[in-house]
Amino acid sequence: MKDITIQIQETNNESIIKFVSNHIIINGGSYEYNNIDEAKNSPLAQQLFYLPFVKKVYITANFIAIQRYDIVAWSDVQEEVREQIEAYIKNGNIAVQETTVKKDAIEVYAEVTPNPAVMKFGSNKVLTQTDIELKNIEEANKYSPLAKALFSFPFVKEVFISENYISITKFDVIEWNDIYSEIRTFIRNYIQEGKTIVSELPTKSNSDVVVANIQNDDLDETSKKIIDILDEYIKPAVASDGGNIAFKNYNPETKQVSVILQGACSGCPSSTMTLKNGIETMLQEMLPNQINQVVAING
Repeated sequence: MKDITIQIQETNNESIIKFVSNHIIINGGSYEYNNIDEAKNSPLAQQLFYLPFVKKVYITANFIAIQRYDIVAWSDVQEEVREQIEAYIKNGNIAVQETTVKKDAIEVYAEVTPNPAVMKFGSNKVLTQTDIELKNIEEANKYSPLAKALFSFPFVKEVFISENYISITKFDVIEWNDIYSEIRTFIRNYIQEGKTIVSELPTKSNSDVVVANIQNDDLDETSKKIIDILDEYIKPAVASDGGNIAFKNYNPETKQVSVILQGACSGCPSSTMTLKNGIETMLQEMLPNQINQVVAING
């Protein structure tokens, strides 16, 4: 992992900072440690607890969050911690010893979506911390073994993976009634066997694949407010239908917002109408005189 990089990301809690990786740190799930004794299965967390200001360590698929004691300010130590984590992972060390425990009961259910070409497959297991959409097998080869496996089905056109569901877009040559049961069983068995779901996270520098959860600290205040509104009011609703809306950009001169439609929202006949009647109106009401138009781009 010579090309691994760790970036610092602030949180709403000034005592907690996230160290975000451009590679997958652990295969799935998340781990929280309150002290060094709890961190017996995590050599990385144990190493971090030797720092006197570390209060709590949280490790998930693509980031490590650390809560500090008030004896120091993050501005004084965050770069040192970032370098330590980056060096640790670059050297190929294990973040968490993920033992093969007894298999959890995995449930996968199929749901129709407003987009007739897309079906949502929900799971009771966390699949990813970062939404990712794969348009073809070439993208899947780079980033998601699960998506690559799904593309082996000749009727699979696109794959969108979110926290606890997968939205699959099919070609029109076949009906969902003929294939959804086979796909549901395949996904359940894949997860049950503990196989890798997402192996690497695309970034703006190495891919055109949109990663909706990547944050940009350089955004202006209006853009940040738009993202907050999308996250709180819009995304939960579209996620229930197997879709996602990702912020792309905001033009302060034209007051135009561009968003990317993913999953069931992408190419959905009702997406444009929903966007105009719902999202645009909400943004205009919540951000008066700042929004003229919302433009949707299919992911």
